[in-house]
Amino acid sequence: MITDPASAIKREVLQLIDLQIETLRRDSSLNSSELLDYKARSERIRSLYAELDRIGRTRVAFKFPRAS
Repeated sequence: MITDPASAIKREVLQLIDLQIETLRRDSSLNSSELLDYKARSERIRSLYAELDRIGRTRVAFKFPRAS
């Protein structure tokens, strides 16, 4: 089964966001390892959104090529 790259990215983003929410709901403070994990997930979310943006722009450019 072929998966649309954007769908796979969106699924990963949702999973990462769920982990971020779980982390923030904890009653205790984060230890240094947990804080590093939280920051790494944040960076991964940012990069995935950038990739989704690139995919979206490519699709729009493909649908509406510029007249030269």
